[in-house]
Amino acid sequence: MGAERRSAVFWLFCTGMNLLIPLVMLYFGWRFQKHPPKNINSFYGYRTSRSMKNQQTWDFAHQVCGKLWFRLGLILLPVTLVPMVFLWGRSVDEIGMGCIPVMAVQLVVLLGSIFPVERALKRNFDQFGRKR
Repeated sequence: MGAERRSAVFWLFCTGMNLLIPLVMLYFGWRFQKHPPKNINSFYGYRTSRSMKNQQTWDFAHQVCGKLWFRLGLILLPVTLVPMVFLWGRSVDEIGMGCIPVMAVQLVVLLGSIFPVERALKRNFDQFGRKR
């Protein structure tokens, strides 16, 4: 396989991998709003000690998280695709190094989304999970 073809295949692979986080956030954002996990569980859903206090906190956390993730997923799509367009036709090394900051931004956004959800839970429920 020639260097140009290898570069194009690697670009497609990196672009696909970089699209995973925004697409997962869009899907689960929609899912948590429309069809959240019905019961508190330690396997699937937005699972923090505050969100798992009771069913009311569980449902509230999934509504807030779902709305936030859907919006953030929409924002991350162009934030992901624009840099990847500029990497088209570059070497495999340049593409690989260009993907790293894109992934870093995505991870910061994904992990950072915990803070507003926890803040909303804290504003709306006391430490025992009772509605304020």
